[in-house]
This record gives sequence, C-alpha cells and structure tokens, in this order.
Amino acid sequence: MGISMSEKQKDSGFENPSEKEMLSLIDRNALPKHVAIIMDGNGRWAEHRRLPRIAGHRKGMESVRKTVTLCRELGIKVLTLYAFSKENWGRPKNEVNALMRLLEVYLQKEIATMMKNNIRFTIIGDTELLPHRIQQRLQSVIKKTANNTGLILNIALSYGGRAEILNAVKKLFQDISAGRFSIEGIDEVTFERYLNTAGIPEPDLIIRTSGEMRISNFLLWQSAYSELYFTETLWPDFKRKAMLAALIEYQKRERRFGLIKNKDRSDYGL
Repeated sequence: MGISMSEKQKDSGFENPSEKEMLSLIDRNALPKHVAIIMDGNGRWAEHRRLPRIAGHRKGMESVRKTVTLCRELGIKVLTLYAFSKENWGRPKNEVNALMRLLEVYLQKEIATMMKNNIRFTIIGDTELLPHRIQQRLQSVIKKTANNTGLILNIALSYGGRAEILNAVKKLFQDISAGRFSIEGIDEVTFERYLNTAGIPEPDLIIRTSGEMRISNFLLWQSAYSELYFTETLWPDFKRKAMLAALIEYQKRERRFGLIKNKDRSDYGL
C-alpha cells in the first residue's frame, strides 16, 4: 500500500516534508535498479474537472517528464512505463487516435532531451498494431538513443503480459523444433531470453497510481518478486514527492525472494 500522511509523519518525524527532506531519507545505495509504473487515473483526473479525457492524458505527460527526470537524477537504471495496453485498443476510436497523436508529439519533443541526458529509449509490446507513422517514429528514437548509457526509458505499448508469455513459448517451440534446444535444456534463464524484456533486469518495484490494486496484465513473468506499491494519487498528480514517497517505502521493506533472512538454521533442525 502507499504510505499515508500519518505514516509519513510517524516514520519521518515531520509533517508534509519538503522534497529536500524526503531526499535526505533516500539511501542512494539501496535504490531499485528497475522501477515499473502502471500510469493510471488520467481519465478520472479529467472527469473530476469536467474536461475531456484526453486533457488528463496531456496532463499525465507532465508526470512522465518529472518521473523520468527524477529517476535519472537518482541513478535508477531502468524505468518502465505502462503507456498503452493491448486491451486499450478497445477504447473509443477518437480516444485511441488522440493517444497516438500525443505519443507522436512526445517523441518529437523529447528526443533532444533524451540525447542531452544520455537516456536510452526502448519499447516492449506488439508495436505492429500501432499506426505505421508511429512505428517509424519509435524506431527512429530507438536508433538515435541506442548508444546512450544512462537511464533506460522502456515504454510498454500495445503490451500484454499474457501475450508476451505466449509469444515467448511459440518462439521457444520453434527453436526446439529446429533442434537449437532440447526440452531438458530449458530453464528460466533460457526462457527469459524470449521475453520482450530480454537483457533488462526484473522490476524491483512496481507502482500503480489511482487506487486500483491489481497489475492488469503487466510484466506477469517479470514481477514474480517485485515489491508492489499502490497509491490513490491519480497519475497527473503523481509528481516528484509522490515518487520519493514510493522509494522511501520500498527501502523500508526486506526483500527475501522466498527465503528467511537472519534465521538460525538450527530452528529447523539443520
């Protein structure tokens, strides 16, 4: 769960801390290597203000910029943003078209910033379903930033976790049929090479905004041991302090990966 203000007061000793005070609580040596975010709540943000839904998506782009900037400043290695799911193709056509135009504008505006800040841009998902001009723009940005060595900004577009796993199984089966692998030689490491995220570490922290408590078909394989953080903050209102609150909460947790730390083996007769 996201930490409430009362919990922040109790744990930090001050009320409504400033960004500087929150940064002082961050252990730079214990940050997640990979943060993934389900950016939810743009539509509700707009509806609460009696605005068209696309206004919420435009406002949400400001949160994208602020989050990318903060992750880069902190030295986080990978930021994955769930921008458009496979299920989102079922939304009204005018909203989908507006989202595609918004994505195109974002790529046009942000390429210079990515190059200046050494950000590498990657994508996961079934991008063949995207309009051709968007595919071309995506490939252009990927190519231009390919040699950048800083933050990896990984965008999930037309993405679904189940579809990703099924596609990986199909590709693996093809290679087994071609004699490249034996069934006995398949392990988790081998399988992960067939996922969209091959070469990217599993997410240490998954954040979902807007108060919904589910992962909505996002990184199903990769999230097996991810820490989950849910906040009621709508994505357009998710600014730097909201991100810092998530990181502070993450650093309070003990990650055991199914093991028991600091437990005497003799307790189990070992």
